[in-house]
Amino acid sequence: MSDLQTHLEGFPAIIEIPVAWGEMDSFGHVNNIIYFRYFESGRLDYFEKTGYLDLVKTEGIGPILASTQCRFRFPLTYPDTISVGTRVSDIQEDRFLMHYRVVSHTHGIIAAEGDGLIVSYDYNQNQKAPIPKRILEKIRDLEI
Repeated sequence: MSDLQTHLEGFPAIIEIPVAWGEMDSFGHVNNIIYFRYFESGRLDYFEKTGYLDLVKTEGIGPILASTQCRFRFPLTYPDTISVGTRVSDIQEDRFLMHYRVVSHTHGIIAAEGDGLIVSYDYNQNQKAPIPKRILEKIRDLEI
C-alpha cells in the first residue's frame, strides 16, 4: 500500500487537485486560506456522492457549514498535486461532523487535517431541519 493510500484509508470520498502557482503567498508556500478551499472541494464532492446538493433544488433542504477548523502540518508548494479525503462521523438528528485530510503527492505526507460541523438546513424556512432519511442512508452506505 502506498503512503497516499495509507494516509487516506477510511476516507470514502477522495479527490485530486493540482496545486496552482497563484495559491502560494509571499512566504513561498500555499496560503492558509487555500486549505479551506480544498476542504470545500472535498465537502462538495461528498455531497454530490450522497445527493445532498440535489435535495436543495427539489426540497429546499441541504447542508450548511456551521463551523470549521484546520491543523496545518506541512507547507505545500507549487508544483504538487494533492488528494483531499473526506469522511463523516458523529451523525446526529440535524448535524454531523465532516473530517478532511490533505495529502501531498510529491512528499507522500499529510499536509493538513481539519473538520467542519455540517447542519441540515431548510433554506425555505431559514431554520435547522432533520437530516433526510435518504441522505442518512447514502452517508452510511458511503462510510461502510
